[in-house]
Amino acid sequence: MRLKRFLFIFSLMIPTLGLVGILSFYPTLKGIILSFQNYTVFTFNRIEFIGFDNYIEVFEDPVFPEIVKNTIFWILFSVLFQFLLGFSLALLMWKPFRGRGIYSGLVFYPWALSGFAIGLVWSWLLNGQFGVVNDLLMKLHIIRNNINFLSDPKKALFSVILVNVWYGIPFFAIMILAALQSIPRSLLESADIDGANSIAKLFKIVIPYIKPTIVNTILLRIIWVMNFPDIIYGMTRGGPADSTNILSVYMINIAYYESNFSKSSAVGVIILSILFIYTTFYLKITSKGEFEI
Repeated sequence: MRLKRFLFIFSLMIPTLGLVGILSFYPTLKGIILSFQNYTVFTFNRIEFIGFDNYIEVFEDPVFPEIVKNTIFWILFSVLFQFLLGFSLALLMWKPFRGRGIYSGLVFYPWALSGFAIGLVWSWLLNGQFGVVNDLLMKLHIIRNNINFLSDPKKALFSVILVNVWYGIPFFAIMILAALQSIPRSLLESADIDGANSIAKLFKIVIPYIKPTIVNTILLRIIWVMNFPDIIYGMTRGGPADSTNILSVYMINIAYYESNFSKSSAVGVIILSILFIYTTFYLKITSKGEFEI
């Protein structure tokens, strides 16, 4: 009886497992195999295994250390400020006020847009010659000369991080606001009776109660930001002088500008390995009972 039940349940899972295998596992396996070959548009008819040559070429690339550093900065500052601003925004929207629904819709609107499209729009807004941001700053007499936000290597990474922060704020705001609304009113009322001020309630009740949500959203967002080239690709494509080049953008550029799909796959496997190690850490941290109040 149990065997029949198991076979019945398994038969229902076969279509889903097959779809996941075709759309996920097979491309991943194919990419790993490709990373050990010499597949380019010029050698597709004489593909052969070349061992770790692609990985060696990636690690010996003079720009690779710069790309790793950019990736770390991209993840660290994007997630940090997305969280801080998203958390602050969630606190502001926690208490009811007139027009909160409309305001919430406007705040969450960027999250519904394509990252690449947002990158294109901001590349126009931050253009050093005719960008709207420069024009506005000039009219407000904040600056005298145009700022090359995207063409100056010293400012480009800061600019794309700023846009990514703006784009990611709604995610943290939505998740944290939902967690805030789950806090029992009795806890806050008891704190009021005991004479606790707003700061005390924030650090003694609110943050401890929503700590699991905070940890989960931060860890999950790190994964997404690392594997999110859309905004950078729409704004700078990794330039100027590789100042905004991160691992995922580097992978795309190798595939489409160098037509070296094997080397691009090697970069993809490196990213996959990093994410695998990080995901293992993520699952361990978020295991059941890890953050009980």
